[in-house]
Amino acid sequence: MNRFSLYLIFLVPFFWLKLSATSKDRPARPNIVLILADDLGWQDVSCYDIDEPSPMETPNIDGLAKRGVLFRHGYSAAPTCAPSRIAIMSGRHPAIIQKTHVVGGNPPTPYNKNAHPIMDPWYSGRMKLSEVTIAEALKGNGYKTGHSGKWHMAIDHNAFPQPEDQGFDFTKHDLGESRAMRPHRLTGFATDAKDDPYRLDKDGYPKDQMTVDALSFIEQNKMNPFFLYYAAWLVHTPIHTRSELLLAKYCNKLGVDFPIDPNGWDLDGQKNPYYCAMVEMFDHYVGQIITYLSHTDDPRWPEHKLIENTYIIFTSDNGGMEKVPGEIITDNFPLDRGKINLEEGGVRVPYIVCGPDIKFGQESEVMVNGLDFYPTILSWTDTPKPPGLLLDGCDLSKMLRLEPQDPKLVRYERGSVRDSMVWHFPHGVAQESTIRKNGWKLIYNYMPKRPKLQLFQLYKNFPQNPQRVDIEETENLADAMPSKAEELRKELFDELNRMDASFPYYNPRYKGFLPNKENICQPLAHGKSKNRVWAKFKERGAKVIKGQIAYTLNGSKKAEEWFVISAEIKEDQIIGLIPQGATHYVFNLIDENNFLVSYPEMPDKQSAGNRIGKIPYSRNAFQLN
Repeated sequence: MNRFSLYLIFLVPFFWLKLSATSKDRPARPNIVLILADDLGWQDVSCYDIDEPSPMETPNIDGLAKRGVLFRHGYSAAPTCAPSRIAIMSGRHPAIIQKTHVVGGNPPTPYNKNAHPIMDPWYSGRMKLSEVTIAEALKGNGYKTGHSGKWHMAIDHNAFPQPEDQGFDFTKHDLGESRAMRPHRLTGFATDAKDDPYRLDKDGYPKDQMTVDALSFIEQNKMNPFFLYYAAWLVHTPIHTRSELLLAKYCNKLGVDFPIDPNGWDLDGQKNPYYCAMVEMFDHYVGQIITYLSHTDDPRWPEHKLIENTYIIFTSDNGGMEKVPGEIITDNFPLDRGKINLEEGGVRVPYIVCGPDIKFGQESEVMVNGLDFYPTILSWTDTPKPPGLLLDGCDLSKMLRLEPQDPKLVRYERGSVRDSMVWHFPHGVAQESTIRKNGWKLIYNYMPKRPKLQLFQLYKNFPQNPQRVDIEETENLADAMPSKAEELRKELFDELNRMDASFPYYNPRYKGFLPNKENICQPLAHGKSKNRVWAKFKERGAKVIKGQIAYTLNGSKKAEEWFVISAEIKEDQIIGLIPQGATHYVFNLIDENNFLVSYPEMPDKQSAGNRIGKIPYSRNAFQLN
């Protein structure tokens, strides 16, 4: 075992050093550590407790909050993993870069062609290589850039592009403690054995290789300014802990019997001892990073520690995942719902920032989100903004330095104060877009049989003297306040149209009633000449107003990825040019009632994809060559 691994196992107890924050000799380029939890809920961290205390113990994250600013209105850019991560890395809103959900890169098709009335629009399978990541920007300013843990910014975990393709000098993907226990979660607990890859440290926590990798990066690069992106796999499923003592601790604390059946968990609320143990383990690993920074001399600043010249950002990629089939994980109450929804529980997240010129022990009621990290980091590091890059967040550095309670210090690059945020999630069974403007929130539902508009007053007197009203989103005021609802609806869609956002379509194969479903067009025939393709169709009561062609460059290959281009509608034909190299293609015909007819018909998402046993979309598509 090397010296560095021994250091991790025998870490001194974690504590906070209130070290000097001023020196004329301070290195001009500070270090940046971005800690991103996976699926950590707003009420899963002790320092965020409201109403009822969380059973999870998070002393290290709580200590981080005491060291800087805890934001009560911190948000992710999306309610799911990939788009929020790409938003952080690129500084671009998910609706603008057409990456609004995980996976993607499929032709538009319903999840279940008979059961779902709405189908998702096309959205990208990955972050485009043309996006200039924060790692690339910092690398151009002399920074060493490191990533440890989850990436998930492509059509699958291992697909192109990877961190090394987008600005990272160092990247490790080890699952660490998150790796599934075999044969089930009541077996394979960590031990004190020297050959145990999860060997317990002196405090009884399993070794986590992704944290070891992160600390190795700092150790190897501390002679230079560095950027560490610590993208934890915790606390995502599988829900388990390799610490048997920690599981027993939470069983005792929650008043539940130690499990003998490894399957499922059916107690409501924050009563899952596996999950509580996971959160505490994650907190321990965060503590290892901060302890290392607190105790390690800064080679660039003699007689000072690394933490004195390091900005630390802590947040989650989306709200807490409350449940999966067969298992209740946690509860975001009083926030409504969780991951994969745009209600507050799906997008409001822990959000803590500390650093050299940020005062200790502050809380802020200002609205912030993950899009703000990129411009803020550029400002902290005096890194030039990449040419032509339009960032969608705000630089928080001035507010953090001067007055974290002043919302007027949060301004867009053009100078206007930000008083609203917009989310767009036309996916799955959620199918929502939403806007929060000061204390008000409007949800626009695309799904039939739901109220089209839901208006909630989360707070009154926001942001001057915010007082909680309905953060539970229980009282829909849209009918009682139609003018307010319409005002926010207009602002929401003005912004979505500015972003050129994509919207969902009606599913013509839905087995239930949908107005005008019987009027969809009928495709008749198709033809091609080199890369020029066309198809004839017959209208049956509804006018076809828009055409698309979906195509793939790697049909029938692993990680099959699809793109969409516009096509011309000319009388009874759809006509388009497909890029060179395309292997397969599909015509999409959209009528005046927003039904999308694909030709040939594509399998639904339940049946298709790249996983074993599923039908690739290319099998049903037209072949070009």
